[in-house]
Amino acid sequence: MKILHTSDWHLGKKLDNFSRHEEQQAVLEEIVQIADSEHVDAVIIAGDLYDTYNPPIESVELFYRTLKRLSKNGKRPVIAIAGNHDSPDRIEAPDPLARESGIILVGYPNTKIRKFKNDVGLELLKSNEGFIELKIPGVSAPLRIILNPYANQFRMKTYLGVENEEEELRNVLEKSWKELSDQYYDNKGVNVLVSHMFFVKEGATIPEEPDDEKPILHVGGVQTIYPKNIPENIQYVALGHLHRKQMVSNEPCPIIYSGSPVSYSFSEANQKKFVCIIDVEPGGVANVKDVDLIKGRKLERKKFDNIDEAVSWLNKNQESLVELTMVSDDFLTAEERKRLKNAHEHIITIIPEVKSAMGAKQKSATIDISKNIDELFVDYFKHKQGQNPNDELLDLFKEVIAK
Repeated sequence: MKILHTSDWHLGKKLDNFSRHEEQQAVLEEIVQIADSEHVDAVIIAGDLYDTYNPPIESVELFYRTLKRLSKNGKRPVIAIAGNHDSPDRIEAPDPLARESGIILVGYPNTKIRKFKNDVGLELLKSNEGFIELKIPGVSAPLRIILNPYANQFRMKTYLGVENEEEELRNVLEKSWKELSDQYYDNKGVNVLVSHMFFVKEGATIPEEPDDEKPILHVGGVQTIYPKNIPENIQYVALGHLHRKQMVSNEPCPIIYSGSPVSYSFSEANQKKFVCIIDVEPGGVANVKDVDLIKGRKLERKKFDNIDEAVSWLNKNQESLVELTMVSDDFLTAEERKRLKNAHEHIITIIPEVKSAMGAKQKSATIDISKNIDELFVDYFKHKQGQNPNDELLDLFKEVIAK
C-alpha cells in the first residue's frame, strides 16, 4: 500500500499583505500530480487545512476542488483532520457529501464517521470514536487509521476527560490509542496514526514552531507527546503542525512531520518542501520517500550595506519574496527606498539597521532580526529592566502572541 502524507496547507494565508493563493493553487496541483504519478492508494492531510477559522471563499473552493481530484472520483480515500488553525465544525460540515467521493473529514477527537460504501467500491468497514478502517478498491489489505485532530484545552476536557496536566494528557492519549490498536490492529492490515499535536523525542531539544504559527505548546507544555506513548503495532505516524519536514523518531515506527508545502514565514527561508510517500505492507516496516515540492516561491532574507549591491541582487532574483535589511549609518532616504522598490515588486519588508552614532569606542547598537519573536522579547525586556524575564512572564508573552 502507498500513502501520501501532507499537512499544513494553510489555505488563505498571506505573507504580510501579499496573497499566496496562486502559489497554493500551483503547489496543490503539484501534489495531485505526485499522487497520480506515484500511484498512491490513499492521501492523509494532517491538519491546518486553512489558515483561519473563516477562510476566504476562494480558499474553500480550492480545498474542495483539490480533494475531489485527489480522491479520483471516490476510488482513492482522502483523510483530512483539523489542526489548531481550523474550525472543527467547518471541517466536518460537508462530511455526508464528501464521503460519497471517498473524502473523510475529521474535526474532533471523538468524531465517529458513519459507515459507507460508494459506487466504485471504497468502503468504510469499521468505525469508532477516533478510528476508521477502510477497504480500498484494488488493494487487498485494509487501511486502519487512528484519528487525532488538534484538541485545545476545552476539547481535551470535554472529549478526552483531561484538565490541563501534561502527564495526564499523555496517559489518556496513550490509553485511548492502545485500546483502539488492541481492538482493531493486527498484521493483516496497514496500521497508521494521524495527529496534529506536538511530538518530541523524550529528552531531545524541542523543535521551534514557525514564527507566525499559533503555538501548540501552551503553559506547562500541555500537549507534548512522546514516541513511547505510541502503541507498538502502529506502522507509521503522520504528523502536522511543524512547517519543516522532520522525523521525530524511527521507534516504534517512523514518526514524521511532513511540513508545509509552501514557506509561509521568513523563518522558513531556504527550506526545502516535501510530501512523504509511505510504502508499507501489513506487518512490515514502513519505507518513507520524500518528494520535492518546487512550485512555491522562495523566501529570501538578505542583508546589504550598499544600495547598488542590493539593487543588483534584486534585479537577478525577481521570483523570490524578499525580506531586505539595509545596514547604514542613517535611515534610508525616500529616493533609496524608491530605488529598491522599483528593482523588485515582491519586497515584503525593508528593515533599516542603523548603526549607533555613539562613537568608535562603542559597538554598533543593532537589533538582530534573525532571532525569533521570543528571543527579541527577552532582549527588549533585558534592555529595559536590566534582567531576563522569568518563565511565568515568558509563558504569558507566548499566550498573548498566540492570540
